[in-house]
Amino acid sequence: MKEIKTNNAPAAIGPYSQAIIAGNILFTSGQIPINPATGEIPEGVEAQARQAFDNVKNLIEASGASIDNVVKTTVFIKNMEDFGKINEIYAEYFTEPYPARSCVEVARLPKDVLLEVETIVEL
Repeated sequence: MKEIKTNNAPAAIGPYSQAIIAGNILFTSGQIPINPATGEIPEGVEAQARQAFDNVKNLIEASGASIDNVVKTTVFIKNMEDFGKINEIYAEYFTEPYPARSCVEVARLPKDVLLEVETIVEL
């Protein structure tokens, strides 16, 4: 296994790695919408979605891969009513053939953010 770290995504806020490479697969930890430069969380679901997807994209690129190599995403959202808005932003980052995806509504996320995104990437 190899650990991936970057200052272009939020640092881990617990005992875990930002990402791990195992064989030819990259597993990213859940990325929440923290601006890695300022530590701030943007307001609103659209801004938070863009920040979370930027964070995961930056983490993938730190491994030498591209967001086009994502094979599976999991999106955790605080409110399923935001599903449509998040989908629109998701489509700005991913292209056909789209990665497989799960989307799950959860009661609460770290730092009370509105979404968290994790990916599995083929290297």
